Amino acid sequence: MHGQPPMQRRVYEQARFAPTVTQEMRVRAHMQAPQQVVSETPWTGAVRQSQPEEEPGSTANIIRLVIAILAVVGLFVGLLILALIGGLSFGVRLFALVALSALPLIGIIAYVLWLDRWKPQPKIILGLCLLWGAVAAVILTLVFSIVGQVALFFAGVGALPDAYGAVVEAPVVEETTKTVLLVVIVLAARRHFEGPLDGLVYGALIGAGFAFTENVLYLGGAWEQSGENLLQTFVMRCVLSPLLHTTFSTCAGVTIGFAARKWQWWAIILMWLPGLLVGMLLHALWNGTMTALSHFPAIVSIVGLIILSTILTTLWIVLGLLLRSSERLHTQNMLGDYANTGWLTHSEVDMLATWKGRKFGKRWADSFPGGKEEMRTMIRTSGDLSTTRMRLLAGVGGQKERDIESFQLKKFSSARDRLLAASRSVVR
Repeated sequence: MHGQPPMQRRVYEQARFAPTVTQEMRVRAHMQAPQQVVSETPWTGAVRQSQPEEEPGSTANIIRLVIAILAVVGLFVGLLILALIGGLSFGVRLFALVALSALPLIGIIAYVLWLDRWKPQPKIILGLCLLWGAVAAVILTLVFSIVGQVALFFAGVGALPDAYGAVVEAPVVEETTKTVLLVVIVLAARRHFEGPLDGLVYGALIGAGFAFTENVLYLGGAWEQSGENLLQTFVMRCVLSPLLHTTFSTCAGVTIGFAARKWQWWAIILMWLPGLLVGMLLHALWNGTMTALSHFPAIVSIVGLIILSTILTTLWIVLGLLLRSSERLHTQNMLGDYANTGWLTHSEVDMLATWKGRKFGKRWADSFPGGKEEMRTMIRTSGDLSTTRMRLLAGVGGQKERDIESFQLKKFSSARDRLLAASRSVVR
């Protein structure tokens, strides 16, 4: 490396919701410098030169899209309600019940996948979370409820008040059966449970699946009574309070995610408990409030429902946005270690660790054959490298993790070489 210009070092901002990385940790997880330090990044300069001006009126386009979506959804809901109230066959009504319950589910999935775009997790795990909430957690909840009733019967305890089931039994049983899967995922696939954002994504999908099945059951019961009850139940559960189970399950996912980045497996299991407890308390608060408001006039109950639901929903949405922003900064911070060692350049970190850089990078790479796929490989691998680097800094994985890091660095460098070769061939 004799004759090369001195390598510039930069201190990168640490994310707010990520473990603090000290110089001692970096010394302990010393990184081997590459044989050839990367000093020039022609692809980043080319991307900047190719960036078009922002299209005027883009905000208006988004507004029109949202209005169109709301109009279609409103028409769809109206037709489904008419189908349920009308004298149609059982099969058509069952489809309508499922479709009505799926409306909030689709919205939650869309938002969660948007949060997960920065460093997407395996779709099989996302699907498992959704199915666990919709099927397994519901079945386990019913089983434990029946077992509890049988145990009370043999213990000679009479029927407990309805408020006990709503405020104590339901939060404890439901939150436990829902979020126990998070512990299984973090122990079996810790590489794919790398932080609090992953925990929010997994927990939200579990809660959304559970709420979907619960809504089908509640709407079905209301349908048996009258069309008015059906409409009221749909509005109360699917419109005014669609994110409750999602919010409750998220709590355990976030606390596990904080521990998964840095702590040992037994500590991660322990960190399930505080999140589980918060989820139970929020669940109990909601059920207790709704039980108390049921003794007041309907308008008071509806206003109280809207206020509490809005508070919980806002907290969940804002938390997701904060963790998403933190995840980007954390990726930038981890990639900064590779730039300070010579594997990447700082301009590459700036491109790969920002949404704008990734967007225009793919747009530029798409101008020549195979370029966009190579850029996608670089983006995916840079995200994997940030996960690997944090594990090494935390002392997780040992030599196996160093081997994974070496493989990922070679994969990134090869994709970059192919990208540059493809761009030069087009220029010629």
